[in-house]
Amino acid sequence: MPTEEITSGKFAFGLDQSVAITASGECARVIGRAEHLNSENSYLLRYCAADGRATESWWGESALCAT
Repeated sequence: MPTEEITSGKFAFGLDQSVAITASGECARVIGRAEHLNSENSYLLRYCAADGRATESWWGESALCAT
């Protein structure tokens, strides 16, 4: 069964952009992005967690804000 490719090309945040994790206020740098058919865009972030650990983790677009 053929599928139609849908490409929005619209990410709220760019690569290497500074963002904040809304729930914690932690500042991060976008190091990767992913778009999905059935969920919001995701961003791989690199940041220093509140406990001091260097961390990389995927976050949904709705959990982030620009800084």
